[in-house]
Amino acid sequence: MAKVLIFLESANGKVKKSSLELLSAAQGQDVAGLLIDDGVSSVAQTLKNYPLKKVFVVNNPALKDFNSANYLAATAQVIQKFQPDIILASGSMTAKDLFPRVAAKFDAGFLGDCTQIKIEGTNAKVKRPLYSGKCVGEAEFTDSAKIKIVLMRPNQLPVPAEAASNCEVSEESFTAPAAKIRVKEVVKGSSTKPDLTEAAIIVSGGRGMKGPEHFKLLEDVANEIGATVGASRAVVDAGWVPHTMQVGQTGKTVAPNLYIACGISGAIQHLAGMSSSKVIVAINKDPEAPIFKKATYGIVGDAFEVLPKLKDAFHKLVAH
Repeated sequence: MAKVLIFLESANGKVKKSSLELLSAAQGQDVAGLLIDDGVSSVAQTLKNYPLKKVFVVNNPALKDFNSANYLAATAQVIQKFQPDIILASGSMTAKDLFPRVAAKFDAGFLGDCTQIKIEGTNAKVKRPLYSGKCVGEAEFTDSAKIKIVLMRPNQLPVPAEAASNCEVSEESFTAPAAKIRVKEVVKGSSTKPDLTEAAIIVSGGRGMKGPEHFKLLEDVANEIGATVGASRAVVDAGWVPHTMQVGQTGKTVAPNLYIACGISGAIQHLAGMSSSKVIVAINKDPEAPIFKKATYGIVGDAFEVLPKLKDAFHKLVAH
C-alpha cells in the first residue's frame, strides 16, 4: 500500500472536480489530501464523504493568491510530515508551476500530462501522449525516486461515489518565508463558466468564424448546453479573443466529454490540445479539413448556417 498525497485545489468554497477525480486513482491506498489557501478550512469539511483518511489544511493570509515560494514552503512542510510515496495533482497552471519546484527540492521523480495511472506497490505506472498526441507512451518511476509526482490531465477519471469516511482534518500552522516574490495583483475573468481545462463541453471557433463579432454564435450555442467557449491559436493571435480561450499545444490542453470545433481546420498544434476529448464534432466547409480525420461526427457546411440550427435543436432538447 502506498502513501498518497493529493493536492486539492478549490474554487467558490468547493474542491474542484479535477482534484476529486484523483481520488479514483488512489483508491485502496493510504490517502491524504492537501488544501492550501486563505480561508480554506471550511472547504475541508466538504471532504468528509470522500475516501480520504486525512486532509492537511494550510490556512494563511499569505496563501490567498498563488505565490510559488509560499506554496512551495507550505507543500514541503506537509510532505516532510506525511512522507508520501506518491503525490497526485491535476495538471492546472498552479500545479505545473508548483510541482517541478517540489520535485527539485526533494529530488523527486516527476511525470506530467498523464492520461492514465495505475498504482502498484509504492510505484506508479502512467500513460501520457507524446509528439503532440501522435502516440502514447508508458512510463514508471525508477527505484531511486523516493517520491513520485504525477500530474494528471483533467476529465480523465471519474469522481468516486460519496461515502462517509470519517476523514480527519489537520490544521497546519504556517509561517511564510522571507518574501522574494510578491504578488501585486490578480486579474480574473468575469465568466461564470468552468475553465476550459475542467469544462465538460467546449464549443471552439477558428478562422472560419471570420471575425470576433461572430463568436456570439458560439456563445449562443454554449449557453444552451452549459458549455465553455474556446478558440484556436489563429484567432487568438489575430486578437479576436484572449489567450485564456486558446486550446492547443501553446494554449490549454482539454479533455471534455464533447468538443464542438467550428471553422477550425485541425492543425496538429490544435489537435494536440483537444484530441483526448471523448466526442468530437467538427463543422467545416472544407470536406478535406484535417479535423474530420479526428472527429467522431462531421458536418460539412457553413458554420454561420449550422450554428443557429444547432442552437435551436439544443434549445428544444433542453426544454424537454
